[in-house]
Amino acid sequence: MAAELVHGDLHGDSRARRGPLEDEGDAARGQRPTRLAGALQLAGPTDESPELVTGELVSGQEVPRHRRIVEVRVLSWNLFHGRDAPPDPELATWRSRVLGVEERGTTHAQVNRSLLEAFAAVLARERWDVAMLQEVPPRWLRALCRATGAHGASALTSRNLGAGARGWLADRRPDLLASWEGGSNQVLVRGGWRIDRVRRLTLVHRPERRRLLWTALRGPGDRELAVANLHASVSPRHPERDVLRAADHAVGWAGARPLVFGGDLNARPAVSPELFEHLVRRAGLAPPTAPDSVDHVLGRGLALLEAPRLLAPERREIEGSGSRRLRLSDHAIVTARFGVR
Repeated sequence: MAAELVHGDLHGDSRARRGPLEDEGDAARGQRPTRLAGALQLAGPTDESPELVTGELVSGQEVPRHRRIVEVRVLSWNLFHGRDAPPDPELATWRSRVLGVEERGTTHAQVNRSLLEAFAAVLARERWDVAMLQEVPPRWLRALCRATGAHGASALTSRNLGAGARGWLADRRPDLLASWEGGSNQVLVRGGWRIDRVRRLTLVHRPERRRLLWTALRGPGDRELAVANLHASVSPRHPERDVLRAADHAVGWAGARPLVFGGDLNARPAVSPELFEHLVRRAGLAPPTAPDSVDHVLGRGLALLEAPRLLAPERREIEGSGSRRLRLSDHAIVTARFGVR
């Protein structure tokens, strides 16, 4: 099973990019992380003059007060397997799903074609240093890196057997295959940050394989940061199991590094308050995005400069045919801003 780590700027340069990084497998607690090649560092100068900011410290270990804080903007988004989701559900017809016919409403359209360029455009225009993505078509990693000036890592999740045939059909009729086109979790980084190490952990194999993608980053001023990206199970009680196990490993692997943990946790604080209280007490991870949200960006050992929030639906829209717009994904984009000492 292959998982990829690529550098957007160096894609196609055989001297610097040595092809996909072989999957390290399901990492155990005692397994030593894999250190990535130095050639994966971002091209061009990095920012060694970090902005001076202040903020409230997120739960976790104490940090030295004499160090300047470096701002890091984090984005999390479930890409819905590269599909659109108009606000009018009646536009999602069988005619569109099977034949690829564009359905048009008053303000929005429903299409059934590849939206790689559209998703890349939305990601490119948002402000972020770290993007945690879920339900991403695995074949999109290099293209997203090129479009956003980032490099990234991925962990394959479920339904990736026969990826070539599935991908061919999904590029032409993504709504026909939906989640059966295969999926991955991905972490993209830019803005002076680079991926230093990667770990992957299989949390559950059935009914769908769920995996944690953990990365150790190094950024401006030689700051360190760990990022853990997860898409938890949907079935009852499984999200809590996945999230708690992933949090235990993410915190243990992070060690003294500050940690960003999140993604599509498939758990709402209003429905599962004990889970989020447990994350605070057991792992020092806070705060959740919103009471009714399943998408979260939690921090540990970080200064909270801007609490996680759901962006308006218009932020994930692009112009479609005529005057109608395309709304990408059925999940909102979540953003947060932290300070790293």
